[in-house]
Amino acid sequence: MIKSLKRFISKTLMMRYLSLIVVSSVMLTSKAEGYQVNLQGQKNTAMGHTGTGLVNGASAIHFNPGALSMMENSYDFSAGASFVMSTVNFNKAGSNYSAQTNSPVGTPFYFYGAAKLNDSWAVGLSVTTPYGNGLSWEKDWDGRYLIQDITLRSFFIQPTVSYQINEKLGIGAGAMIVAGSVDLNKALPITGANGEASTNLNGTATAFGYNLGIFYQASEKFSLGLNYRSEVTMTMEGGDATFSNIPNSLMGQFANTTFDSELPLPANLTLGLGYQLGDKLTLAADFQYVFWSTYEELVFEFASETIPTSVNPREYKNTMIYRVGAEYALSEKFDIMAGAYYDQTPIEDHLLNPETPGANKVGLSCGFTFRANEKLSIDASMLYIKGLEREGGYEPANFYGTYNSQAFIPGIGVNYAF
Repeated sequence: MIKSLKRFISKTLMMRYLSLIVVSSVMLTSKAEGYQVNLQGQKNTAMGHTGTGLVNGASAIHFNPGALSMMENSYDFSAGASFVMSTVNFNKAGSNYSAQTNSPVGTPFYFYGAAKLNDSWAVGLSVTTPYGNGLSWEKDWDGRYLIQDITLRSFFIQPTVSYQINEKLGIGAGAMIVAGSVDLNKALPITGANGEASTNLNGTATAFGYNLGIFYQASEKFSLGLNYRSEVTMTMEGGDATFSNIPNSLMGQFANTTFDSELPLPANLTLGLGYQLGDKLTLAADFQYVFWSTYEELVFEFASETIPTSVNPREYKNTMIYRVGAEYALSEKFDIMAGAYYDQTPIEDHLLNPETPGANKVGLSCGFTFRANEKLSIDASMLYIKGLEREGGYEPANFYGTYNSQAFIPGIGVNYAF
């Protein structure tokens, strides 16, 4: 009787933790709030990641397709990469226990290519990795049954077309094709011959959506733009759940299996403003509304008949991101930039977990542009993100504590236009 009860408890715990980890691994690929930040252009990043209300060449493919037809050059190419160095500190509630992540350096990149077909039409293509990163806790830390480490990769491909209606007004649209993968490890509360058992979860996901933009040059100095990126659904089919170091007596209950799931990624609506103050100073502001409330729960269906369908509450709320930035022309060769933003978290206190340690965040940035000649320029940026201290816990796992996070993100990019 006792052995049967132990097996039942172990199986119940495994199902519970497996569901929690699958939820988190898919969620991290879509989460802009957190140290998983958007880095879609070095100049934009240096200016607080603004750009919806500006004409910034090929990067308009992401920020506002309506502004793409307003670009000055016939051809515009841009490529760059950033280096994400992040840490998360955790202090467990009701104890002196603390832990810190030791995550690998993330290297998200972007590429833009655009061409003006004539005075009215422009086309472009972008490849970006806005959500690729890694999170790694110590193997034996207190939250190891929720997560030990995770590696995420994502690729966003967006073909875009833009039309200039007149000298002041432009519109544009792009199709978003998204492909991603996840690889995650966690411990299980079961002891095998070589210590604690563990599981590895990995799989791929695809999604499709669209990006719409309108840009208006209201006057010689003032411009504004509106950008809408649609909700998309990340679909994971046939993800693999693999178990290691399982005792022989529990092999039947912890057999390797697969799972399917869908995750709605929220729509984003951004209003951008730009203002030319004199001949040298450009000011920008973006107000981004994220429709997170679409994410109420996540459902998983497992191929194994011994694992029931899992329904996981998320209860996210809609949020705002407030961004400001400035660019100043020091000389014909050098521009300097600076910016800041405030990013609200959509995660409620009772659903906060170490896989997605969300917090309200402040970002501070700076950078420069060096023009080597009329065609070639180099952008560099530095972004510091500070997560405001957050207390809470994931109620389904009864795991509570205080989180502090920060990230340093230098980046460099190259632009070629003619």
